[in-house]
Amino acid sequence: QVRLVESGGGLVQAGGSLRLSCVASGIIFRGNTVAWYRQAPGKQRELVARVFSSGGTYYVDSVKGRFTISRDNAKNTVFLQMNSLKPEDTAVYHCNTVVSLADYWGQGTQVTVSS
Repeated sequence: QVRLVESGGGLVQAGGSLRLSCVASGIIFRGNTVAWYRQAPGKQRELVARVFSSGGTYYVDSVKGRFTISRDNAKNTVFLQMNSLKPEDTAVYHCNTVVSLADYWGQGTQVTVSS
């Protein structure tokens, strides 16, 4: 059974930092692209960042220079380091990967940034 489990969310003041983790079981992150998405109340789900199997990364413009996605293949974990957080970063953050055309999502972790 495939599971993605996110953790690390919480309540933080604007300008603060959080580090999100996504641990996989039942699949191997190595060799696969892993992404972080977020969904704020009343808004569509938004791609935040991706880390490719090559190690390359992609970030949506709104988080460039503030967020860093990384992977620890030995721990089968992907991280999202979030610095200089803004109230508009408030959302539920989900990790996602596609393996053999199957789309896997975690349950999400809530990030709330107060002004």
